[in-house]
Amino acid sequence: MATGEVTSTEYIQHHLTNLTYGRMPDGTWQFAHTTEEVASMGFWAIHVDSFAWSLGLGLLFLAVFGIAARKATSGVPGGFQCAIEMIIEMIEDIAKDIFTYKNDYVAPMAVTVFVWVFLMNLMDLVPVDWIPHLATLAGIHYMKIVPTTDVNVTMGMALTIFAMILIFSVWKKGLGGFLAELSFHPFPKFLAPINFLLEGVTLLTKPLSLGLRLFGNLYAGELIFVLICLLFSGGAVLVASGIFLQWAWAAFHVLIITLQAFIFSVLSVVYLAQAYDTGEDH
Repeated sequence: MATGEVTSTEYIQHHLTNLTYGRMPDGTWQFAHTTEEVASMGFWAIHVDSFAWSLGLGLLFLAVFGIAARKATSGVPGGFQCAIEMIIEMIEDIAKDIFTYKNDYVAPMAVTVFVWVFLMNLMDLVPVDWIPHLATLAGIHYMKIVPTTDVNVTMGMALTIFAMILIFSVWKKGLGGFLAELSFHPFPKFLAPINFLLEGVTLLTKPLSLGLRLFGNLYAGELIFVLICLLFSGGAVLVASGIFLQWAWAAFHVLIITLQAFIFSVLSVVYLAQAYDTGEDH
């Protein structure tokens, strides 16, 4: 919560700054204590909080689904097993409807992406001051707990999907066929340079559409939560407004975090299906 000790701008900057480890201008490696130090670390700095929370939530996903798999019964399932099976069946059915080719990895990948992204998004519903305040008490200057508000995380996942797109394209069509697809569509072959430029841009927009869409929606949602929290530093009317807006935005945000996880998963399957399409499918 904002206090009289910091300005509104400082409060917002603090909550939107990652716990960063990197190389200082003097050559030493350390955690950043100010936003200026974060900026001075350059490209190779590591967002430790994003890495730790995304890894931890990934392990949580594996643990929960592993427990569900071990406890699965052939009889009448319990509520926990029903919930897990419902998620798996829903995403797998959608993935199989979109990706009509033979590949045993795509549907499980879609389930993994959906659940992992959903768990990372779900952290946005934790009150913005709780964990950063506890981190400050422990001597940790910054702590962002929503990995998908970090463009490095979202683009990292998007580039992984992009690598799968390239691998599937070359695997299905061969390197020559893949390059021919980029060069000889949609215009006649003598316009190959123009085709390659247009198709290349289309190809590169796929990871950008995945990563930036997820980042933009979650970053905006987190920023709104932070702005609402500024109301709690005012009088009774502002505090009452803050309470109402906090709950209203949280209720609406449940839809956003679920929808964005679903879109990221489904778009990944769509792009992989396009990678499998041959010239006869165009």
